Amino acid sequence: MMTKTVDARGLACPQPVILTRKAMQEGAGRITVIVDSETAVVNVTRMAQKAGWQVAQERQDNAVYLHLTAPAAAEQPQEAPAPAVSAPAGPTVLLVKSNRMGHGDDELGEILIRGFFHTLTEMEDVPEVFIFLNSGVKLTTEGSPVLDDLRALEERGVEIYSCGTCLNFFGLTEALKVGAVSNMYSIGETLLSAGKVISP
Repeated sequence: MMTKTVDARGLACPQPVILTRKAMQEGAGRITVIVDSETAVVNVTRMAQKAGWQVAQERQDNAVYLHLTAPAAAEQPQEAPAPAVSAPAGPTVLLVKSNRMGHGDDELGEILIRGFFHTLTEMEDVPEVFIFLNSGVKLTTEGSPVLDDLRALEERGVEIYSCGTCLNFFGLTEALKVGAVSNMYSIGETLLSAGKVISP
């Protein structure tokens, strides 16, 4: 079984995820990814587990060693491949690019976005994934007027992700109050695999 080591220490998001994904695509059955930030630990782990890989953590000094093992099916290439089937439609994704709704008056936009998320809590069918970008990340952080609504939706199973680069830009990384930090690689994957993408 091919093994690889990815030393991603000191690399900014989403490079650790991209390098790990590349090692997976090159056919490695076991990969050790060395990172030095909690954001990289979370992002690489989430990406690998989503692809069906097992992940074990080992902390040494100031680094975290993520030991990734390919799913059993990937280790048995002698088995006949499953017949091709049409890929199922992906999830509906709500892409929130601003902390306001619409263009024009800012105050009105803030009123509308509060009403929008509160309305979602009253609806039976809502998007499965919410992604917050740019100033939209202000809605998932401390002081947001829609935190209670987002928490209620998360409890119903909605996956909520905020762009890590955007949180850093606004100095809000430590103020995140709902959902998880994501990276542009994962966001791109989610958008490309979505059945539908909508923006308020």
